[in-house]
Amino acid sequence: MSQDEPTTQYAEEMSLDELRDEIRAIDREIVEQIAQRTYVADTIARVKDEQGLPTTDEEQEQAVMDRAGENAEQFDVDSNLVKAIFRLLIELNKVEQRESR
Repeated sequence: MSQDEPTTQYAEEMSLDELRDEIRAIDREIVEQIAQRTYVADTIARVKDEQGLPTTDEEQEQAVMDRAGENAEQFDVDSNLVKAIFRLLIELNKVEQRESR
């Protein structure tokens, strides 16, 4: 939990509108992080293309999935849900990489 996140006690004292504002801010941060991840993935695609490497790297994909599961456990979030989200992110990046080649 980061310093910006409300503690449980603090969150319980917030109004519904304040809590919804908090969710909106978190949602924006999530989208911002996805955009940043996509930018880096696009850069990786260019490097792979320059080096003649294939778009798909199953070993790296597995490492990402393993990390996602570990991070989920660390933050007490459903590991299957987090892995499903990361699988989607990986697939979207692979589609973009294929289209850019």
